[in-house]
Amino acid sequence: MLAEKTVVLGVTGGIAAYKAADLASKLTQGGATVNVIMTGSAMEFVAPLTFRAITHRPVVTSMFELTSEFSVEHVALAEAADIVVIAPATANVIAKIATGIADDMLTTTVLATEAPVVLAPAMNVNMWQNPVTRENVARLKDRGFTFVGPGYGRLASGSMGLGRLVDIGEIMGTVQQVLGRKGDLAGKCIVVTAGGTREAIDPVRYIGNRSSGKMGFALAEAARDRGATVTLITAPVSLPVPAGMEVINVESVVEMKEAVAKATTKADALIMAAAPADYVAKSVADQKIKKGSAALSVDLVKAPDIISEVSGDFIKVGFSAETENLLANAREKLERKRLDLMVANDVTTADSGFAVDTNKVTIIDREGKTEDLPLMTKREVADRVLDRVVGMVG
Repeated sequence: MLAEKTVVLGVTGGIAAYKAADLASKLTQGGATVNVIMTGSAMEFVAPLTFRAITHRPVVTSMFELTSEFSVEHVALAEAADIVVIAPATANVIAKIATGIADDMLTTTVLATEAPVVLAPAMNVNMWQNPVTRENVARLKDRGFTFVGPGYGRLASGSMGLGRLVDIGEIMGTVQQVLGRKGDLAGKCIVVTAGGTREAIDPVRYIGNRSSGKMGFALAEAARDRGATVTLITAPVSLPVPAGMEVINVESVVEMKEAVAKATTKADALIMAAAPADYVAKSVADQKIKKGSAALSVDLVKAPDIISEVSGDFIKVGFSAETENLLANAREKLERKRLDLMVANDVTTADSGFAVDTNKVTIIDREGKTEDLPLMTKREVADRVLDRVVGMVG
């Protein structure tokens, strides 16, 4: 998504300016050409050399810097940008942009660019809550500017409140979402499920499985980056919450089924990458079951089959994690569940399956045709699956 993109990163004068170096690094690692503009106040916190070393690009600090490749035409950066990101964005720079002031290289670039602009505010909580700041933010949102944050936490002043720069991962996710607005899934609503459900036995114990949620999260992020409006329904996982989508947290298979039924009322596709339980306890103890006899017996009953039971006019994509007879089992599920696509993988294969970042899958369509994919990252698998979905919902 970031490859061959030009990102203008504006850094303004706040203590969070040091975090912008990490953002510049991640943007550069993602393949983007990153041109950093620093305000005079920003240089009081971080040296331009830091960003030059990270991006391998000159850092712009003045409109009249004769050594800069952008000095001849001070709007050249504005024209080159695919996106402008300001992190941190102080109350001062937000106010100047909102009122059209262009008195330095950063504000001039924002005023001159036709590229989308993302602002990540960071400031004192009282400054953020000040009616003037709130009015300026509302004005910019009405004009199409995108805001990410601020976050809640301890601020430089020692107080607690809204004003922290959000995590760099959240900024990255927002950047990718904005860049993908005109992608091949633009205007489409995609619902993705992820993770393994937990089915209670008592208030302490539950029945679960080994699903990490990584495949589902990769699918949700890939769909977001291709322009889709994404709803991610996730069972408990240990993964960062992805930006730029609605995230619904559930625990049990019944909760997931209810969430899927509600989310798919306007969906173009449901991608069921979660691992909901096949069986649940017939009854759940009100109190913790005490250790007593040598054996504990729990009666199990069949759980709802979410993707089979949910109805609607949308594409259905299932996942089949198998340990034997991969294609036969996957084909049987595809037909029984009346799916459009089945993505099958043998979880006993090395580097494929649970809790790893790679996967090796076979995609089976409703005509029974198969496509064997080599071992690749789960994000690459996600895009290959979405390539097929695009052809069906387009």
